[in-house]
Amino acid sequence: MRDKLLGWEPRDYDIATDADPEEVIGIFADTQEVGAHFGVVLVRLWGHTYEVARFRRDEGYSDGRHPDRVVFADAREDAQRRDFTINGMFYDPVADRVIDYVGGQGDLQRGVICSIGPPARRFAEDRLRMMRAVRFACRFGWPIEPDTLKAIRCDSSEITKVSRERIRDELVKILTEGGAPLGVRRLLDTGLMDAIAPEVVDMEGVAQPPAFHPEGDVMIHSLIMLGLMRNPSPELAMGVLLHDVGKPRTFQIADRIRFNDHDRVGAELAETICRRLRFSTDQTRHIVCLVASHHRFMHVRQMRPSKLKRFLRMDRFEDHLELHRLDCLASHGNLDNFVFCKTALGTLGPEDIRPTPLITGHDLIRMGHLPGPAFKFVLAAVEDAQLDGRVTDREGALALAESVFPQFMLSGDDAPEGEDSG
Repeated sequence: MRDKLLGWEPRDYDIATDADPEEVIGIFADTQEVGAHFGVVLVRLWGHTYEVARFRRDEGYSDGRHPDRVVFADAREDAQRRDFTINGMFYDPVADRVIDYVGGQGDLQRGVICSIGPPARRFAEDRLRMMRAVRFACRFGWPIEPDTLKAIRCDSSEITKVSRERIRDELVKILTEGGAPLGVRRLLDTGLMDAIAPEVVDMEGVAQPPAFHPEGDVMIHSLIMLGLMRNPSPELAMGVLLHDVGKPRTFQIADRIRFNDHDRVGAELAETICRRLRFSTDQTRHIVCLVASHHRFMHVRQMRPSKLKRFLRMDRFEDHLELHRLDCLASHGNLDNFVFCKTALGTLGPEDIRPTPLITGHDLIRMGHLPGPAFKFVLAAVEDAQLDGRVTDREGALALAESVFPQFMLSGDDAPEGEDSG
């Protein structure tokens, strides 16, 4: 009902009724009872699946998420158990009228996020509602009603009672559904971020060299970047949020303010945060790589062809490139390295960036070498030469492999420049 009154196309429909589940099952041919305790039935109709729920009243929330007991009730009682007034309205399609027991229409007109009833009680029922309040506020660009905001600040530490997966999903929505800078700002101001990712809180007030960052401190820079995002993937959004998370721990003043090694430290912190929030292994790997690699763009015009090509062929390089673009726009504004990479990508073909290997490990075995750690280093050295244009055929590759093999057999731990050397 909320989206309809705002003039937006609803993303989905929540259907509530005074009909018992047995009645719903008797009316429709294709149904599935999925929540007998809550009176919920899935109805499949005209190629769509709808969730139909019985009006109910919830009693007791001892775990801070699930009601201890559910009692079937009427529409007014059902509305009273919901989270915010703008989400507590019903629409009667037969009578074509809005049914509003909670003042949702007035709060829509005022543009405010307000809990239904005492906010502390609503948040005690489900602690995630505190983050939902922030999400709706940032998506719509509205304030949170003072008493509701006060309750969030008082209870923010209780968010840790919610599963990490639910916190992660809500954080991702805050970062990707619009209004991310306002959302992160509210997470910081309410204390929610202290409980979710204190490493992000540490970015507040960390000064940066004005010559490169005239916009201000690390947090201001990151918030500007978040505001410049357009339909980001969850991984890119998290990469933007965390790309400078290593700066507070590497801050030093020498000839100027410096953050030596902040990309490596930041990558370690990003991995800690991603694992804490239960991101998948693939998502974590990509987010960490975004943080670890974001500073490499400053060297692209000095890279040897082999190193540049390896850089350009990183998995999902478009996210790395977009993070760099946002990083520049939110600071000094110089996009020369961004343009350089875009031009290189437009000039080089797939075979230039990832050519078919001239030799493989089987060739090294046929040359009389025993498989071992040296193989990957020798093959990487050969590929570097191929990418640089120093070797162009199989014979040259075999000769190079034979010539470099001794040095890797002796050291065994020094990789050539490339993907294996980091």
